[in-house]
Amino acid sequence: MLFTDLGLSEPILRAIAEEGYTSPTPIQAKSIPAVLKGGDLLAAAQTGTGKTAGFTLPILQRLSTTKPSSGKRLLRVLILTPTRELAAQVQESVVTYGKYTGLKSTVIFGGVGANPQIKAIAGGLDILVATPGRLLDLMSQKCVSLNDIEILVLDEADRMLDMGFLRDIKKILAALPKQRQNLLFSATFSTEIKALADGLLNSPALIEVARSNSANEAIAQLIHPVDRTKKHPLLAHLIQSNDWKQVLVFTRTKHGANKLVTQLEKDGITSMAIHGNKSQTARTKALADFKAGKLTALVATDIAARGIDIDQLPHVVNYDLPNVSEDYVHRIGRTGRAGSNGVAVSLVCIDEYQMLRDIEKLIKQKLPQEVIAGFEPDPNAVAQPIQLRSQQHQQSRKPKAATGGAGRAPAKKAPAKRSSPPKRSFNR
Repeated sequence: MLFTDLGLSEPILRAIAEEGYTSPTPIQAKSIPAVLKGGDLLAAAQTGTGKTAGFTLPILQRLSTTKPSSGKRLLRVLILTPTRELAAQVQESVVTYGKYTGLKSTVIFGGVGANPQIKAIAGGLDILVATPGRLLDLMSQKCVSLNDIEILVLDEADRMLDMGFLRDIKKILAALPKQRQNLLFSATFSTEIKALADGLLNSPALIEVARSNSANEAIAQLIHPVDRTKKHPLLAHLIQSNDWKQVLVFTRTKHGANKLVTQLEKDGITSMAIHGNKSQTARTKALADFKAGKLTALVATDIAARGIDIDQLPHVVNYDLPNVSEDYVHRIGRTGRAGSNGVAVSLVCIDEYQMLRDIEKLIKQKLPQEVIAGFEPDPNAVAQPIQLRSQQHQQSRKPKAATGGAGRAPAKKAPAKRSSPPKRSFNR
């Protein structure tokens, strides 16, 4: 199947062609016709399979061929995402593939100044991409109206529920017109997602292009059992002995990410960390340097698991297994994208054996294990509660003096921008 077979207009096809794409991915081939029909949709696919274009392309088509009866530009589409990185990526897709349609869009999220966002909204929009918190803030200030929304998209809905956005989502839903098209896209079909869909969607089309919670078959997965104190030396050994040039490493905590970067730098492995406490400048530089090949290792927390999109990333390492099993699928989904193969390695200590069993149960797959010579785990080691160790670390840190409003959370920073995709398979 080609994009020209899907009923998309010439301006949109031209933009797609300029990016070097001709054939849709399976999720795109199924979701684009479904969205164009105008009905509700519940869609699931593995991360990295092109869900974003699965809804942005038909939305652009619908808006460009159906104008408001008033003749004025109205905010007709709302796309909600859980993180600012994802919001920025969706907005980039809207801009890239809608550049010949004349449609206007913007993205809003917290942690940055609201005035430029308010100005962009006031200038008139067709499409708004937003995170729930900032959208509610601007709604409370009467800076944005959702009265004319025709299409609502919940992107990465499972992650939004994981992050506790259900109450915010319900507040936003209450402000929307009753008659609208609802599109719910998710990487997984959890019980919570199905419950949300039951209350939101009206006789939806159901698309699932891969088994729920399964891992991309293009990703080779491997477990290295190791003692908790030998994880850093083992990671350095793997990078150096295999001459890995680009490795995305996931840690459980921000403190752990910073500590690992310090250790890797001492080993001569160029590294930077990316997480919620990093400044905008630091996050942007880290991601840009990593994409440009100036860094060997980018160390990230789970907040970035669905926000980092790097084409042809060869290696992902789970330095720590995630607390939530579903996050394993999203982490390793950063590799094996755009038709290329990838390798996902997990360094697992005795404390994480139950997490590993939970992950294998989720993905319905027994993961192969390989002990690396010189890093054999101690057979007499005793597991320690991971949460307890985390709490002890937090309690050991001295509280800093307040420098701003009492109880104010650290400001979030602006997202890093994605690089252009390779001219291979359409995967955005």
